[in-house]
Amino acid sequence: MRIVLGVAGGIAAYKAALLLRLFREAGHDVRVVPTAAALKFVGQATWEALSGQPATPHIFDDVPEVAHVRIGQTADLVVVAPATADLIARAAAGLCNDLLTATLLTARCPVLLAPAMHTEMWEHPATQANVATLRSRGVHILEPASGRLTGSDSGPGRLPEPAEIAEAALALVEEPVDGAGSESRDLTGRHVVISAGGTREPVDPVRFLGNRSTGRQGVALARTALARGARVTLVAAHVEVAIPAGITVVPVGTALELRAAVRRAAADADVVVMAAAVADYRPESPADHKLKKADDGAPRTIALVENPDILAELASARLRAGQVVVGFAAETGDPVASVLQHGRAKALRKGADLLVVNEVGGGRGFGSTENSVAILDAAGNVLREAAGTKDAVSELIWDLVAARLS
Repeated sequence: MRIVLGVAGGIAAYKAALLLRLFREAGHDVRVVPTAAALKFVGQATWEALSGQPATPHIFDDVPEVAHVRIGQTADLVVVAPATADLIARAAAGLCNDLLTATLLTARCPVLLAPAMHTEMWEHPATQANVATLRSRGVHILEPASGRLTGSDSGPGRLPEPAEIAEAALALVEEPVDGAGSESRDLTGRHVVISAGGTREPVDPVRFLGNRSTGRQGVALARTALARGARVTLVAAHVEVAIPAGITVVPVGTALELRAAVRRAAADADVVVMAAAVADYRPESPADHKLKKADDGAPRTIALVENPDILAELASARLRAGQVVVGFAAETGDPVASVLQHGRAKALRKGADLLVVNEVGGGRGFGSTENSVAILDAAGNVLREAAGTKDAVSELIWDLVAARLS
């Protein structure tokens, strides 16, 4: 495969050398196109030695090749890492004043940008508007990582690790295989919103009401949707697993925060998946100081109020025509009804297109890499049952969602 690796002028340019090596070791032909500023950080000789090809920022080098057109035209994949605020702005404006921006204009293959810049630059409205413009044109843009930046600064704006960038980039061009699964691109062009993790309802500044969810199933759903071509927004409550690069993450804490974030993100979503474990109740009046034990040992009473039913709200008032809504129901059997019976009642009550029912407790569900589910329709009918890894369960869920979308 022919990969163009664009490198813009940021301190993170040194990481692009590691990304280049990953692509080369995977057997791909890589042409590095640095900007003039990038060569201030990593020299031309390094790029040419590692790639085995010329690495120039100038349109007028090797004119007979017509490189400013040919490089983009013949590429199977274009990756820009790091993509600085300046490069993103020039790409959004359609400028063509060096070899890299010319390549971006002529490329008709998937394009992935991995931003890296200071937090203030990334969060500036101009940069966010440019990112939105590029995404609206089909450009894939990773969310930057959070962490140590240049000097003592820290925050969102750090370049994701080369292995994460390589994984996200190659997922854009993987060939479909028989049996669909994660190799299928049937979600290309779709925006999916997924909630994951467990909400935490504060009792006081130290304590909270929560649950055992780690977010593993929700993150698996996000990872699978990304591999199948979707633009993914993950509304993440308490999540204990790594979130892959390429996913837009909206961190939340409480059920009310999750509700607001999901509704904002779902306004233009084709699919909404409520995989988060949302607390049913929250303290009516959280204390602004740590609550102490009573001197006489008397029990303390904490008044609770019910949280809104976010899934039912989304199902009854679709925020976009044709939107598919998927819910999760973590259940335990009891003397009154079985897990499946509880799930059927919930499917009828919630009104989601699909309800994924799974038994939890006793080492099942929360925290495990495995899951066992029954997927019901809005009428409570069992469409499919599955047991296996949470990635495998995710594939089955997206198979059913994709069928409804088409």
